[in-house]
Amino acid sequence: MTAEIDPALSPPRGLLVGGPTPPRPRPVVLNGRHVTLGPLAPEKDAADLYAATHGSEKERLFAYLFDGPYESEAAMAEGLRVAAASSENATLAIRDAATARTLGRATFMRVELAHRTVEVGSILFSPALARTAAATEAMYLMADHAFSLGFRRYEWKCDALNAPSRAAAERLGFRFEGVFRKHMIIKGRSRDTAWFAITEDEWPAVKRAMEAWLAPENFDAAGRQKRRLRDLMERG
Repeated sequence: MTAEIDPALSPPRGLLVGGPTPPRPRPVVLNGRHVTLGPLAPEKDAADLYAATHGSEKERLFAYLFDGPYESEAAMAEGLRVAAASSENATLAIRDAATARTLGRATFMRVELAHRTVEVGSILFSPALARTAAATEAMYLMADHAFSLGFRRYEWKCDALNAPSRAAAERLGFRFEGVFRKHMIIKGRSRDTAWFAITEDEWPAVKRAMEAWLAPENFDAAGRQKRRLRDLMERG
């Protein structure tokens, strides 16, 4: 992709950016076919998520997150209460559309209104959600909401050692932009951060690919995909 340069200026300058500043993302209800995203209900969400995420896989599930694992369901509920009270970030619970069982959570964070950028992060998928059409739909709903608010850039950042997260970002249409070395200290450990993003001009093609992949006709009677999302992304 070429830079947005004003050809009339020397030395080169970027194009002027018009339009209003987007509003800060807030916890809202986003409805999909598989999942419904909405404001946290800390006690209910903790009751569902603690049991689902604190079994034998808890160290793996929380290895790269800022929080957890939690010592108890009550501690997780308190963590969700803190997240729900944030005026800077907007954390959404990801719930099964049919049963309302909470399957995960994700956050609109690092919001830069002046620059019209927002990150999706602190993503926790229970094993029942991970690597499913519901998980892809949840990420589609959040991205679509961010761009509908008027953001120009939608970011995904993760520990550079987190291979599953890096693969997920690229599968979902985010472009890899590089690694910030020694960017953070998380849980006492050094973190290099891999940066990915989708920009407003890229989103229409990414959105079409995601909608084509999520369409019911893309799955057979056993729920197996007919076309891969990566292949649909490559077609544009």
